Amino acid sequence: MAAHLGRGEGRQVSTASGRDVFEYALVRVMPRIERGELINAGVLVYCRAKSFVGARVHLDETRLRCLDPDVDVAGVRAALRGYEGICAGGERAGQAAEDDPGRRFRWLTAPRSTIVQPGPIHTGLTEDPEAEVDRLLDLLVR
Repeated sequence: MAAHLGRGEGRQVSTASGRDVFEYALVRVMPRIERGELINAGVLVYCRAKSFVGARVHLDETRLRCLDPDVDVAGVRAALRGYEGICAGGERAGQAAEDDPGRRFRWLTAPRSTIVQPGPIHTGLTEDPEAEVDRLLDLLVR
């Protein structure tokens, strides 16, 4: 389980236990901005010590349609795939392909007033940032 350290910039810190500091943010879907209702649909994880940035998404379409029966589900799915693509790097990252993992994470977690948006950044400790993405998805999204 992650030990929460508070908000702030990630520091390249390894502990005696071999765990590294990581940062994460939820990816949220707010189909009607004016109502402020949202669901969690993904998680972003960044670990500077491992040069890792990753995203996993899971869209519960039934829950989303409860907030807005007319929501553009295809558009939401496309935006969520964009988060995954930018984290994956390479051709899928488009213009961000040349950016380092930290810069991609910062860009993805910048505040937005769109339907798909990042939540606040949290920190913790992990031995395996890639496994942390799946753990947090199961814990906070599914």
